[in-house]
Amino acid sequence: MKEIFANDVDAGLSASIKSLPSKYFYDSRGDEIFVKIMNMPEYYLTDAELEIFNCQTNDLIQSFGMNGEHFEVIELGAGDGLKVINLLKKLNGFNFTYAPIDISVNAIKKLQKRLLYAIPWLDFDGKQGEYFDVLDSLKDVGKKVILFLGSNIGNLSDAQAHNFMLKISESMERHDKLLIGFDLIKPPQIIAKAYDDPHGYTRDFNMNLLVRINRELGGDFNINHFRHVPVYDEVRGLALSYIESLDDQTVSLSATGKSYHFKKNERIHTEISRKYNMKIINKIAQDTGLIVKETFFDDRKYFIDVLFEKE
Repeated sequence: MKEIFANDVDAGLSASIKSLPSKYFYDSRGDEIFVKIMNMPEYYLTDAELEIFNCQTNDLIQSFGMNGEHFEVIELGAGDGLKVINLLKKLNGFNFTYAPIDISVNAIKKLQKRLLYAIPWLDFDGKQGEYFDVLDSLKDVGKKVILFLGSNIGNLSDAQAHNFMLKISESMERHDKLLIGFDLIKPPQIIAKAYDDPHGYTRDFNMNLLVRINRELGGDFNINHFRHVPVYDEVRGLALSYIESLDDQTVSLSATGKSYHFKKNERIHTEISRKYNMKIINKIAQDTGLIVKETFFDDRKYFIDVLFEKE
């Protein structure tokens, strides 16, 4: 894992346009900061999707179309499980296993502790790893409902999102379901507050990437010489996160044995957060073998959960 991390960081910092993969946000401190982000009032995504799961729970369960046979509820990137608790409780009496998948073993352990306290009867089978590695191992488990919530798909380009859905589809059998959360296009002032909050949580989350590189890869980033820069491209519907160098400086990593030069105001791209409408969603899902079965909006129409079925 450390070698992969080092190789990814080396590739990103050696490129002409520097970048770091957003999946490395999620160490134990990153997990804690992201929970704070999800719970802050400015981060409307959590409240919007939580409203869907709490107010339309029975409709969601009915849309799954499970009639007595055992099925797996597989959640990709489950986090703290806040949104699914009510859904899982109302599935009492159904023959199912909850199988969250997360790259962070710390997140899986915390989620298991929380859910088995809240829902002691729950059949919990958490798995740590990359989504597709684990999904491949679950291909033949029987009927599945796969959850990918929080508009995490928005961290991918449209081409990557299409390929992501295609790969999930390949792990599904006919009539399996996939529920994906999408953040909808909305006024820029609403989006800006979510990605540049007054509490500094999004800043800390972004900058924690450098802290993690220092700790795990022997980096010598001086955090005070960089800053968090959020940008919203309203035309393309993209919220972008960067880390910007405040000076001309050179940073070394013992894990790669290399140094990386930064010009003043040079940026490292760390995250993309795509905003959607149904036209974009349908285009991404085209030719994946998945068809839209149901849509679930929050009251303000800030967010949508789309249920796809494998053809």
